Amino acid sequence: MTDRYAVFGNPIGHSKSPRIHAMFAAQTGQDISYEAILVDKDSFPAAVDAFIAGGEGPARGANVTVPFKEEAFRLATRRTARAEAAGAVNTLSFDAGAITGDNTDGAGLVRDLKNNLGCDPAGRRILLLGAGGAARGVILPLLLEGPAELVIANRTEETAARLALEFARLPGCAIGVKPDGLGFPGLAGRQFDLVINATSAGLSGTALPLPACVFAPRCIAYEMVYGRETPFMSQARGAGARVADGLGMLVEQAAEAFFIWRGVRPRTAPVLAALAKVP
Repeated sequence: MTDRYAVFGNPIGHSKSPRIHAMFAAQTGQDISYEAILVDKDSFPAAVDAFIAGGEGPARGANVTVPFKEEAFRLATRRTARAEAAGAVNTLSFDAGAITGDNTDGAGLVRDLKNNLGCDPAGRRILLLGAGGAARGVILPLLLEGPAELVIANRTEETAARLALEFARLPGCAIGVKPDGLGFPGLAGRQFDLVINATSAGLSGTALPLPACVFAPRCIAYEMVYGRETPFMSQARGAGARVADGLGMLVEQAAEAFFIWRGVRPRTAPVLAALAKVP
């Protein structure tokens, strides 16, 4: 019987995940179905239970998007190390009554940087903007790549400092660089080779109070939001940075989830090319 997968979210109508996983399945010869499920904001556990119990084929896994990643973390009966570090889950696997939670966002970002953009984080000065869930999901994977430094900047300096200290204390970070946490004013006079916007400012169209100096020569500016020109991207272009949006991260994190579920890693380049042609 066909194995069933889904993505849970609210809103969910805009999701590209069903199309992405359909292309992965066709490419790799996997017999799966994948649907998008709109979930009431207070009904996530019930929606997962209903998905597992319903349908003609076995439910094998699910992706989770906003606003349910923290709920998915709590729902999981076991969690991977990267999910524990992120404090959020975007990939669930169902097996024999157990629910395993993972977080593929950081892996997706790193793969997009390295494989699609030719930007190896190793040895680079990295600035991560934001201290919320999107930032948490990528800190450990970035640290494990061995950057020269990783600075977390946020409007509230105390929040950034707490987050940096939390990750500095992780055992996996003991042999590498420890992150630093700053407020935006603390960025004056600092330069970075890679600047990643993990704030929600791109969704609201809000400009960030960044000094132009943060974009070093040949800097790559990465906006996690995709499908629109954000004020962050415009500012980075004006400072001479090379700009990328989060579409590649979306596809790469989906490929990581597909690999977890099916044990085969799909090629992402043709999927990215197809998505670029049709919004």
